[in-house]
Amino acid sequence: MTQAELNIESNGIYKKPKEKSTAPFRQVIANRDFRLLWIGEAISLLGDQFHMIALPWLVLQLTGDAFLMGTVLAVAAIPRAIFMLLGGVITDRYSPRNVMLASNIIRMMLVIALTGVVLTGTIEIWMIYIISLLFGLADAFYFPASQAIVPSLIPNELLQTGNALVQGTIQVSVFLGPVLAGFMITLLSAGAEGDPSMAGIGLAFGLNALTFLFSALTLLMMSSHRLTATNSDADEQSVIGAIKEGFSFILSDKLMTKVFAVSVAINFLLNGPIVIGIPVLADTQYPEGAAAFGMIMSGFGGGALIGIIMAGALPRPNPKYMGTIIMIAVSCLGIAEVILVATNSTLLATLAVAVAGAGNGYVNVMLITWLQSAVPSRMIGRMMSVLMFASAGTAPIGHAVTGALVSISPVATMSGAGVLVMLTAAWMLRDKDINAMGFAMETNPQH
Repeated sequence: MTQAELNIESNGIYKKPKEKSTAPFRQVIANRDFRLLWIGEAISLLGDQFHMIALPWLVLQLTGDAFLMGTVLAVAAIPRAIFMLLGGVITDRYSPRNVMLASNIIRMMLVIALTGVVLTGTIEIWMIYIISLLFGLADAFYFPASQAIVPSLIPNELLQTGNALVQGTIQVSVFLGPVLAGFMITLLSAGAEGDPSMAGIGLAFGLNALTFLFSALTLLMMSSHRLTATNSDADEQSVIGAIKEGFSFILSDKLMTKVFAVSVAINFLLNGPIVIGIPVLADTQYPEGAAAFGMIMSGFGGGALIGIIMAGALPRPNPKYMGTIIMIAVSCLGIAEVILVATNSTLLATLAVAVAGAGNGYVNVMLITWLQSAVPSRMIGRMMSVLMFASAGTAPIGHAVTGALVSISPVATMSGAGVLVMLTAAWMLRDKDINAMGFAMETNPQH
């Protein structure tokens, strides 16, 4: 029997993994606690999109100042990034479900307050700053917990499918939510007394508050044992000590260090070019202009959804080849960046980013599943917070650097980033630790 066919249980006895069901999605949905989580978060995620549309629209209606709109969003993003590591520690200490429940209740109360001042016409810009700051702080605790809870609800062999459902739901909400929010704000504003635009915005916030309530109720309906923390030693550690332990765990493991380093590098090389580079290319290179921008971004989003579905429907790769498959998918992202600047065809560019999006969606699910399976259960919250912090922390820097470089040469910036992505993937393909990363999912005694 080969190493790829072995699975070490907590008692150290080798056991061949169970055959995977031909209907993994059905198996995951059949799990009552996961089903409650999935339904509750699906509704809440849709509400989040209403909030993301209504908030900047509110600032513009009040001030007409795009700069102030940006600062409001920044006020929410800064505490979200800074306190995310603390969110991971609290998740490990008090259980993901408890942290999610507390965060949802706090955010619901903040949105109710925002709804009230908007509908009564007493809203002022300083109120928005305070509410956004507190909302971002609550987000910092919610996000690590939402990623850490899945392994506590379903068995290891179904993690890949469970994560695909969660990530796919996020992708669908981002695709549908803004459109629905925009139409609903307009519809609810029609015929309203007073300032109609404010009425629509206020009711959109109110709808978001209801989605937080729904999500909190589904969390409360879960099995009572989910309320207990998984880390019995957490109370003996200081917060700083717990954060240090998380980083020490990463740095003491060569494979973990390489995975996080690659994740940071890829996020840096992709986020900026996608957010800043693509609209510039659409304006200067593609004949359809804004329509090309929309088509390309939709292609990336649609491809990502396909990749997520593939990750959930397909069996887990052979551990021997998992690292290779992930790096090949990563290289597709770099190839797409090069194609974007090498063609004037919007159709070809859209097809290229759709393939890249599929690779991105697949890699995201596999990476999250790998991390959840490869680290001790008592540290999952911290590991997920570090992974999310790596993405959130590099995004503003990547955007600033890309903006400066794109202003000089968008073609050189995009193609250079693409080549660096491909070189990173090629280098990692030569690494024996990366190539064997799939075995960490099979041999971790914590799951």
